[in-house]
Amino acid sequence: MITPGLSFGSAARLYDTIRPTYPLTAITWALGAPGDRPSRVLDLGAGTGLLSAALRAAGHEVVAVEPDDQMRAVAATRLPGTEVLAGSAEDIPLPDASVDAVLVGQAYHWFTPERALPEIRRVLRDEGVFAPMWNIRDDRTPWVAAFSGIVGHEGWGLVDGWQYGPVEPWFTDLEPGMFEHTVAIPPAALVDLARSRSYYLTADAAEQARLTRELTTLAGTHPDLAGRDAVDMPYRTCVYRMRPA
Repeated sequence: MITPGLSFGSAARLYDTIRPTYPLTAITWALGAPGDRPSRVLDLGAGTGLLSAALRAAGHEVVAVEPDDQMRAVAATRLPGTEVLAGSAEDIPLPDASVDAVLVGQAYHWFTPERALPEIRRVLRDEGVFAPMWNIRDDRTPWVAAFSGIVGHEGWGLVDGWQYGPVEPWFTDLEPGMFEHTVAIPPAALVDLARSRSYYLTADAAEQARLTRELTTLAGTHPDLAGRDAVDMPYRTCVYRMRPA
């Protein structure tokens, strides 16, 4: 049986084309004030390199670590010249105190915190920063709420606050940040968006067929979607910034 956290490899290229990137405002806030901006950033659980690409575009040196071979292969293609390594949050293939920041995009909920947190602290310099972040669909928009009504709501409560337990004794000063942005998407691509999610990839054929059928109907009949070439999918990027203890 495929576990949800390792289910994405079979859809790696679709994931890379359909998933949203991360806004510069969220990245800048996660890394701290401009004068304190780190130069070497670990993108942990990097997937296909969406966050790594945004970090590079912002001028940072990036090391990407990803456990899934197929996701990592896409990241290596996307990020020529960037170090893309096999590894996991629980076994990071970097020396002690070798990065100025560790960012995690859309992956911390797959980590085992009691093993991952000491590893993250080990590779992070004393003056560094650790920041998991998530792009979460904004269900305050009616058609997005209808989409979530079919595929399930996301966010794991992150819009309302951190829910992954204590980060001490490795980290402290946990600060939340919230950043809104939109990504243009053709309504017909809502099916592909669902196909890039673990709940679709691990579902049986009957459930996958239901999701495809209902999302196709939504895209073709909802008054905010039908007949449109593209619509703006609203996201809230939830960032949780913390410092080494």
